[in-house]
Amino acid sequence: MSIYQLKTAFQNLLRPLCKSMADKGITANQVTIAAMVLSVVAGLFIAFNPTSSLPLILLPLVLLIRMGLNAIDGMLAREHNMQSNLGAILNELGDVISDTVLYLPLAFVSLFHPYLIVAIVIVALLTEMVGVMAIQIGADRRYDGPMGKSDRAFVLGGLALFVGLGWLSSPNIINIVLSIVLVLSVVTVVNRAYQSLKSGGV
Repeated sequence: MSIYQLKTAFQNLLRPLCKSMADKGITANQVTIAAMVLSVVAGLFIAFNPTSSLPLILLPLVLLIRMGLNAIDGMLAREHNMQSNLGAILNELGDVISDTVLYLPLAFVSLFHPYLIVAIVIVALLTEMVGVMAIQIGADRRYDGPMGKSDRAFVLGGLALFVGLGWLSSPNIINIVLSIVLVLSVVTVVNRAYQSLKSGGV
């Protein structure tokens, strides 16, 4: 199970906006780059203000906007004839760059254990790499859970919001949640590899 399974419903909500953007000449690659820029700015905001609550409070909103932009760039590519090899590269590269620059700065926030944050980011990159590697063995790109991109955004964004609002101030509870995210991320790597082999007929 993964929040990713809600993707179709989310896309349906965004389809009118997507069509409007296509009519205005906005390209899928421009949207992909915009999502990356937004992520870099938000990540730097956290990194340079690790004791401020505002960057943490804004993180869930940034993640939601990023998710929306990611959905829109895919729809622009598929439904408005904007697919390209460059777009495919930017899409995958954008995901790993955005995850890295958004989550790694949380290591500077005192309530978050830096080693756990770094480990989560590293394993998150592995989950995306394994998902893409499925294509090399003749399978479809894998988005299996239980801790995919959307799931990470939900949990880490929620943690950041609770900490920023002062609703959560126990390092022990935060580290337990981060440990669970890390374990589920490792499970996701294994699950995507298994499903890739299964789908690829190996």
